[in-house]
Amino acid sequence: MVSTDRCYAVSPECPVSATTLGYYPNLGANAFFLASFTLCAIVTVAIGVWKRTWAFGIVVGAGFFLETCGYIGRVLMHSNPWSDPGFKMDLVCIILAPTLICAGIYLTLKHVARTVGPNFSRIKPRLYTWIFIPFDVFCLCLQAIGGGVDAAASDTTPVNEKTLKAGNDIILAGIVLQVVNLVVFGLLSLDFFVAAKKNFHNASPELQNSSAARIWYSKRFRIFCLAVTGAYAGILIRCIYRIAEMAGGWGNATMRNEVLFYVLEGAMVLYPAFLLSIFSPGLFFPEMGDAAASVEAQNDNNNNNNEKQENSDEGGVVGLQEQ
Repeated sequence: MVSTDRCYAVSPECPVSATTLGYYPNLGANAFFLASFTLCAIVTVAIGVWKRTWAFGIVVGAGFFLETCGYIGRVLMHSNPWSDPGFKMDLVCIILAPTLICAGIYLTLKHVARTVGPNFSRIKPRLYTWIFIPFDVFCLCLQAIGGGVDAAASDTTPVNEKTLKAGNDIILAGIVLQVVNLVVFGLLSLDFFVAAKKNFHNASPELQNSSAARIWYSKRFRIFCLAVTGAYAGILIRCIYRIAEMAGGWGNATMRNEVLFYVLEGAMVLYPAFLLSIFSPGLFFPEMGDAAASVEAQNDNNNNNNEKQENSDEGGVVGLQEQ
């Protein structure tokens, strides 16, 4: 068997079938995804700056920009499937991008919970980003470690199959944990919205006339929540697909199925990108902006101060009683 270690272009000794993907990536399809993600990145960042939803605009816009870079890599591989820069851009950027998009989704629930009613949430709103984003990063680190182990195994002659399998298993563990992270977040989100719906339905006149109730019942807010839910579903499907993609190791049949890639990787990230761009929080949930966030933070501080004061008062009463 002829080694492909020195393959840099397609030739009789280095056929396209010997590459990891096993095909020439379709130019038209990848150019479409490239242009679409570029547009989404520009729109998301522009609205984020315009409406001062800075964190969402920068984080999610960066995710779309990474998707753009990933498809640039695939365009490069159309002319040369052995392109090492193209393969690395495709692999790294398309793996990293959905994590940033997820971070934007985690951020929206934090602000929704703060605005509509922190008491409806099982955990404090600020913890959504403190728990789920670092765990996503941990999952990515596992995948990176697995990739490093695979690279080290592939550099040996002959290839160390045992080490290669260990690397694949580490990558797969990172992907599975990423899916678990998304599922737990989804369950907490569902729990929050069920609690909020129940409380607003049976609310006192005072609560029904509050600013939180006006936001909850507004059509704009409902549309925004549906858009984020749709985006979440797409990213979740994409992550589940990645489990199947890596389950058989590098160059398996699922990884080499180009149509499946465009449907379950490309489209399952692109339609969430359209949803998050068109129904941006800057337009449909402006309470997520800087000014509103500062008010929410002040309210949080006031609530914490009130709790401390109540505890202090209770402590004083207890002390007097003891005296």
